[in-house]
Amino acid sequence: MFVDSHCHLSFPELAQKLPEIRAAMAAAQVDRALCICTTLEEFEQVHRLAADHANFWCSAGVHPDNEGVREPSVADLVALAGRPRVVAIGETGLDYYRLNGRSVADMAWQRERFRVHIRAARATALPLVVHTRSASEDTLAILREEGAQCSSGDGPGGVFHCFTETEAVARAALDLGFYISFSGILTFKTAQALRDVAAFVPLDRCLIETDSPYLAPVPFRGKTNSPAYVPFVAQQMATLKGLPIETIARATSANFERLFKLGSNPSPA
Repeated sequence: MFVDSHCHLSFPELAQKLPEIRAAMAAAQVDRALCICTTLEEFEQVHRLAADHANFWCSAGVHPDNEGVREPSVADLVALAGRPRVVAIGETGLDYYRLNGRSVADMAWQRERFRVHIRAARATALPLVVHTRSASEDTLAILREEGAQCSSGDGPGGVFHCFTETEAVARAALDLGFYISFSGILTFKTAQALRDVAAFVPLDRCLIETDSPYLAPVPFRGKTNSPAYVPFVAQQMATLKGLPIETIARATSANFERLFKLGSNPSPA
């Protein structure tokens, strides 16, 4: 019924509890998840999750915040994208939130890494999983410069994950052919501006996610997040759009299948 379009099940908080997490997902009718890669060093563990379970898929990429890790080349990402059950390039993008005394100009390495991911996505026709924080202007500019827009559904396009930006940024992302994914932040008391954005984004361009182990939705805020909690994001979206939660589940699941070029729901294994 529900799909978690972005989670980090390879992270220690969740990897040690995978059977328990999968049982909780089944109980909550969360039947699929996309496991996100954040470093090349992590890829094999992330890929194993997808290889071992029929209702998991994975991405290949290096998170913009990660320093002191192996830097990806286009060839690296293209090779990983050729592995079974890899359906996206990322998590990639720009993050200027924690500059740690550096200027935006000093983050040229991050912008180059983002360009590498976009070029790999274009080479493989896989969608991008985009992270942007305090950097939306540069994020959108680089996507345009590198030809990442999707007008025909053939790629790359992708998704702005864990969206926290303005309606103007959402409009620009939609104009580029991207989807918008909302996380548990949508349920936070202080997130009315984001709820307004979610109400604006057309349902056929919405995804839901947990970004677990982070950002657990109300009523679990402050606790370790899990894919089993994605229905709480769906319920908030249902309230905002005045629709039954079943409608949200069907639409976001269909959007997930369309974006990542997947078939209908498999039997969990």
